[in-house]
Amino acid sequence: MLEGLADHCAETMAAYGCASVSVAVAHLDRVVFAEAYGLADVAEGRAATSETAYLIASVTKPITATAVCVAADRGLLNLEEPVEKYLPGFRLPRYRDYSAPTLRQVLQHRAGFASHYDFAYAASPAAVSTTWQSIERYGTLYREPGSRFEYSNLGYGILDTVLEAATGQSAGDFVGDQVFGPLGLTSCHLGPSYREAGREALRYSADGRPYPVYDTTHRGASLAWGTAADLAMFGLSQAGGRTVLKPETAAAMRTALPVNAHHGYGLGWFVSRGGPQPVVSHSGGMGGVSALLAVVPDLRLSVCVLTNHTGAETRTSVVNHVMTQLVPDFTPASLPPSVSPECAVAVPQGTWEGHVHTDTGAVPLVLRVGPDAQVEVGLDGGEAVRADFVTASDDWDLRVSAPLQIPTTDARVNSPQLVLELNARHGRLIGAARAMKNGEGDGWLGNCLSHWCEVAPV
Repeated sequence: MLEGLADHCAETMAAYGCASVSVAVAHLDRVVFAEAYGLADVAEGRAATSETAYLIASVTKPITATAVCVAADRGLLNLEEPVEKYLPGFRLPRYRDYSAPTLRQVLQHRAGFASHYDFAYAASPAAVSTTWQSIERYGTLYREPGSRFEYSNLGYGILDTVLEAATGQSAGDFVGDQVFGPLGLTSCHLGPSYREAGREALRYSADGRPYPVYDTTHRGASLAWGTAADLAMFGLSQAGGRTVLKPETAAAMRTALPVNAHHGYGLGWFVSRGGPQPVVSHSGGMGGVSALLAVVPDLRLSVCVLTNHTGAETRTSVVNHVMTQLVPDFTPASLPPSVSPECAVAVPQGTWEGHVHTDTGAVPLVLRVGPDAQVEVGLDGGEAVRADFVTASDDWDLRVSAPLQIPTTDARVNSPQLVLELNARHGRLIGAARAMKNGEGDGWLGNCLSHWCEVAPV
């Protein structure tokens, strides 16, 4: 089975400097292949095995979504109710008269939240934020709920809080008791560190540095662990295998609204569009981690590939090798991520002025849009600088990056770059000003912290 896989993994790991890769295939009702290649701990020379647990980044999302749907099946919550019902006494911030998003819209990344991720590294002097602090600072609604897809880890962090309010358990305990336990996923765990030291794959940067332990305010989006074999069995729960959900609820998780030409997104799962047979999947990537779980319901087949390395190259190459052998007429376009193509910038030339709204106050912002889409950006009264890049897409009328620091305590920790993603609405440009970091070259992966932004022509 899987002819040439060992050689392919060895060649691909060497090409990209990846420490290890773990591969598992489940079919019908059992694991039919599970192997790992390379090192789980480079310094110790500890080999990766099929029993090695990996952090799985955003492949955590379908697990959290399953837990939310279990709670719904048991009448503990209602997916059609506003998420604010489960955030007692709290109203999500908004700068327009937007309605409250439902739990279903949060699961679908259509709640109106912005892109977000945050990581708190061990031994860092920065104060660690709580999930509630993150919701208060960054849980702004950027558009009418249901109007558009925008992938947001923050939404799945909010679902952790919802599970706690609805069930009386921590999200990690509820997931363990109601998803991992009943499905027999004995290796799986939710949290910043694996529960059994020495059984996990350590995480490595793109240039081979071991990552410290890190936590986040969106554990339900990013911090599940497991072996490839157990995760492949979890995938079978969407392909007629053992499940913790009512049949109609499992089917609803695969009912996807369109995201782009290749994919829709259901309740925690991407679903391919237009191919010979649907593929239900989720990818994940963050500091020292790249993962992908792909399920072909018509074949009752599930494939999981995990690596302990920043960057998706090894993972993607191995997934394509495996899926090409097992799935007739497979095309890589059936797997995430896929991005919206760039298009020409159509924002009128001239000077635009307004503010970035942060938790510590409004920060003045100036945009000067010149000929040939040349843009200068000034922030907080400082000298305007030329943007590093200027583009547009089906999602944003203007996307700009500049080496400017949003002056908040959170942004100063590990997010020195300003990215503006704005749409033209009623003569203004509105959207998000994101504090970000490009890669991990001078440390570790940074954060993406979004703030409401609005400018008008002068």
